Amino acid sequence: MEFYAYLFFSLLLLICIRALLQLTKKKKLPPGPTGLPIIGNLLAIGDRPHHSLTKLAKTYGPLMTIRLGFNTTIVASSAEMAREILLKKDRAFSGRPVPDAITAEKNYHMSILWLQCGPKWRSLRKVCNTKIFSSQRLDAQKDLRCQMMDEMVKRVMVASEAGEAIGIRSLVFQTALSLLTKSMFSDDMIVDEKSNAVEELEVLIERIMELEATPNLSDHFPFLKPFDLQHIRRKMKVSYDRVHELIDQVIDQRLNRRASQLPRSNDLLDTLLDHCDEHAAEEFNHDDISLLLFVSSSPLHFRSDMYIGGTQPITATVEWAMAELLRNPIIMDKAKQELVETIGHEKHIEEKDILQLPYLQCILKETMRLHYPVPLLIRHCTDTDIKICGYSIPKHTSVFVNTWALMQDPENWENPTQFIPERFMESELELMGTNLNFMPFGSGKRICPGLSLGVRMTSLLLASLINHFDWKLPDGMAAQDMDMTDKFGVALQKAIPLVANPMVSSRG
Repeated sequence: MEFYAYLFFSLLLLICIRALLQLTKKKKLPPGPTGLPIIGNLLAIGDRPHHSLTKLAKTYGPLMTIRLGFNTTIVASSAEMAREILLKKDRAFSGRPVPDAITAEKNYHMSILWLQCGPKWRSLRKVCNTKIFSSQRLDAQKDLRCQMMDEMVKRVMVASEAGEAIGIRSLVFQTALSLLTKSMFSDDMIVDEKSNAVEELEVLIERIMELEATPNLSDHFPFLKPFDLQHIRRKMKVSYDRVHELIDQVIDQRLNRRASQLPRSNDLLDTLLDHCDEHAAEEFNHDDISLLLFVSSSPLHFRSDMYIGGTQPITATVEWAMAELLRNPIIMDKAKQELVETIGHEKHIEEKDILQLPYLQCILKETMRLHYPVPLLIRHCTDTDIKICGYSIPKHTSVFVNTWALMQDPENWENPTQFIPERFMESELELMGTNLNFMPFGSGKRICPGLSLGVRMTSLLLASLINHFDWKLPDGMAAQDMDMTDKFGVALQKAIPLVANPMVSSRG
């Protein structure tokens, strides 16, 4: 009884303090919906926050305040407000609030995703730019990416000959996962025929993504964190620990090989170990390697956390692109015709071919605009009190940029809800996020370092699927009957996964 009495009075005290703080700050913060006692605007936000926040912004403006439980959050819903936060005053907004589930990772505070923009963050960012995502590193692995595309095509061919339908999400996810595993560890994870490490890793990643997508009371009511009422942090720790155990086993094996002066693999792990040998432990060490290779986190665009960032957003983008092409056969025909004229449908696609496929690139840009994998750019938080557009934002306030609203703003996009790749044919909009109406990889200091890898992988995956095969929906389903509802989670996915029947393309 004493415990529940303590809990009750603690909650009552927190509510009173919260109410007093709200009264003192109400006139300074941007406008926003009033919300309910204790829970704030949680019910109004719902399970598709990108939609509900866009709707609320039409009433309260492009910079508004919402309350998610006990957390005050600022939401930017226009390019002008995004520019203030991500570019003009990025130093003040460079903090990152850490979701409770992430604290299950023992070294989460050393991850490039959650570090403040200080010396350690700059050091890790440099490693990403020069060792992981440099043009030289990506070019060195282009044959591996083409090999994985060929293996994917063979899998689809088998299904085609058997008259079986293919789940696009599962196909692309497994291909991306296999590619990243081989690029990081060569064949070290599968060298033992009795080992099922890759299969286990796939299960673990899916489990972590499911837990990440689960709304967590501890994030909205900080006083509940010690109790972990939904057991999310506990479950995450089990999966985290096992993932790092698998990765650390490979690292230890590689260290033993290097000590024995056995031939190098020259993969990403060797590159990072070389960098580790060249620098002091406090600057870069084996823990940093493990975190760079895999640090699960809240939704983010094609980020440097290799496994989650290299699989989920890419998978979602390719699945959405295939769904839109099936709904728009004229656009599909244009894409196929470009491939036939430029490459030939029997020729395996190489990365150098992608530059010759401008319409394909327009399809991917339009897919990322209409179905952006991360509709709410990962939360920033203020490092200090700051004024923006006449409003005062207190220190430690969370900030969202509603990128979904930006990229479907009717003031900047004609027919914003329609899939029109041609809008990018004469456009100067690029992927670097300099124009904040279109920033599929973010913008500012924390723009995704994996932009180049994301573009290469999505381009190869989509081009391979539509160049080698014709596709139709199963069971005679009409294209207009396809459910295109989205589901908010680690990435914005189709609520109902896309399944389609492949047929060997007859074009010549």
